[in-house]
Amino acid sequence: MAISRYQFDYRRSPDQDAGATVRRPVVVVGAGPVGLAAAIDLGLRGVPVVLLDDADRIGEGSRGICWSKRTLEICDRLGVGEKLVAQGVTWKLGKVFCGDELVFSFDLLPEDGHKMPAFINLQQFYLEKALCDRAGEIGGLDLRWKNKLTGVEPHNDHVRLTIDTPDGPYTLEADWLIAADGARSTTRDLLGLTFSGVTFEDKFLIADIKMAADFPTERRFWFDPTFHAGQSALMHRQPDNVWRIDLQLGPHADVAEEQKPERVSARLQRMLGNRDFSLEWVSIYRFNCRRLDRFVHGRVVFVGDSAHQVSPFGARGANSGIQDAENLAWKLAAVIKGEAGRALLDSYERERTQAADENIAHSTRSTDFIAPHSPAERALRNAVLDLAPKAEFARRMINSGRLSVAAVYDTALSTPDEDSFAGSARLGAPAPDAPVRRRGGGEGHLLENIGGEFTLLTVKNGAAPQALPGIKVACIGDDLIDAGGMIAKRYDATPGAAYLLRPDQHLCARWRRFDVHKVEAARDRALGRS
Repeated sequence: MAISRYQFDYRRSPDQDAGATVRRPVVVVGAGPVGLAAAIDLGLRGVPVVLLDDADRIGEGSRGICWSKRTLEICDRLGVGEKLVAQGVTWKLGKVFCGDELVFSFDLLPEDGHKMPAFINLQQFYLEKALCDRAGEIGGLDLRWKNKLTGVEPHNDHVRLTIDTPDGPYTLEADWLIAADGARSTTRDLLGLTFSGVTFEDKFLIADIKMAADFPTERRFWFDPTFHAGQSALMHRQPDNVWRIDLQLGPHADVAEEQKPERVSARLQRMLGNRDFSLEWVSIYRFNCRRLDRFVHGRVVFVGDSAHQVSPFGARGANSGIQDAENLAWKLAAVIKGEAGRALLDSYERERTQAADENIAHSTRSTDFIAPHSPAERALRNAVLDLAPKAEFARRMINSGRLSVAAVYDTALSTPDEDSFAGSARLGAPAPDAPVRRRGGGEGHLLENIGGEFTLLTVKNGAAPQALPGIKVACIGDDLIDAGGMIAKRYDATPGAAYLLRPDQHLCARWRRFDVHKVEAARDRALGRS
């Protein structure tokens, strides 16, 4: 069962009538969240982009629904974050049940002072529509629907593409090709690339239902509930009175039989009781924890599900893919503009394979706990659940899906600091947000005042540091006022301290005292220069 929300028109491109094959700087394949984010980010950096998609619509079911704080911060920089938060359902609390008993609850963002919430729930088609609208506002971004990639021919300095359309095929050359075409990536297949990893046998029913209900806005996960004995269940609220239900079915479930509306409704009635609901979308899925050995293949770069796949528990798939896109966009733009050599893309591969491995490890552990493979593993899992209400160590062992967090990149670290720093800001991690007041008035937040370029944050201590080519300088205490002292707390920001943020807002170096030579050296390291 599937529904379509938005349809777009096919338009013939001038490239199809050029008479000779046209060369474009960047072609992105796949107009899902990851491909759209990559194309918008490159477009905002002044890089012309062609974005191809073989469909002419979005909204085949809600699919991804949980969008993390880091993803929302990225989307805010791209120009759609506030719109998504206003449209979505904000949440930060989760509850885990064993049977019908509450085992424990957790708070994903216990501190205040961040512009973006811990998570929102929002159907993927709404996020895609917001990104499509944003793409239409950016000059140099050409979004082409019903353009299906059918051939990839790699060369040393470009990639030659064959593209099929309702008007027939045409060829296009790209200096760089970004493959964002999902788990069933055509690009990956055309290059003969395969995944390494594991496919899990357990099947899960996923259903979106329309229902007026007063359940709290929180993540609810059940192990062995009375309404679904011996299995697990998950429930999330979405906008429009839509609720996401996941029910574990086991490895031997009949896919065709389990998707019949009457069978789905019977299962949901046991869970929800005597409530009226209607089915919006139903699917059965198994999942994989696997990835490509390499994400960069010459002039072809893989992002999102085309590069790696994880289980849906923890909302790590699409969130990680959007973070792939952010990591790649600023680096590819720097290479194209001659600000860095191709070696910079090696850091994309290192950092994002590191992130993929972390996500795969978390997803594998979650799956092993949710769906034990042997009687011994099940007995251990059940013992942990029995102990959890009474013992803190057992609560820490429960794994219903470790929720998505931003990666902390090993390769983003600069040379060791002479002085240690306290606070929540970590080298290699995204800079933490905080409330600020702008010079001249106006309330806001730190990250929205940084943007997407190299930025040196300094803490006022006499004269402001000198201007640096290619680096934006923002002084805390002058350009931005630390409203409430949260920057001082989170960054351990003492007078004269300086912090260098990469264009993806990850903290790559910090010092107790500004030194122009150290700042320039750290920027050069971040750009892959020796």
